[in-house]
Amino acid sequence: MGRRARRGAALSVPPIRFERDDLTRAAVSALVELHLRAAFENSPPGSVFALDLTGLRDPAVTLWTAWEGESLLGMGALKRLDGAQAELKSMRTASAHLRRGVGWAMLAHLIAEARRQGYRRLWLETGANQAFAPARAMYARAGFVPCAPFAGYTDTAFSRYFTLDLTS
Repeated sequence: MGRRARRGAALSVPPIRFERDDLTRAAVSALVELHLRAAFENSPPGSVFALDLTGLRDPAVTLWTAWEGESLLGMGALKRLDGAQAELKSMRTASAHLRRGVGWAMLAHLIAEARRQGYRRLWLETGANQAFAPARAMYARAGFVPCAPFAGYTDTAFSRYFTLDLTS
């Protein structure tokens, strides 16, 4: 019994506090930079659509961060495409918190926030290679389905596009 309790405790997800972020904290800026570096390391030239700090400050974009106490766990954003549709952007879990359910919690938060804001559909673009396989699996588990390019993206061998109907 003691062994199971320890194992269960190690797998429990801590309480996560989600904050609408203004991108002024050093930890958040560092996570954005990590996200961009990883995107460029894992994607061919011309195939990185990750937003930098300037892009995340666009009025059409709202960034949320996930926290446990003072520790930054991850981030994710919604980009308004129009009154009925938004795009998921900048999903990233901090390296020290991988495999703890942070990405799943952030995705659930963003979907709930999109519904709360009245969006009827979510879209996302991600990579096709192995580095992006965990993300694609998470999106599929959440109900996202493959789709054609959207919102000005063009079809490439590297990008994969997904959508989620929020009305059902």
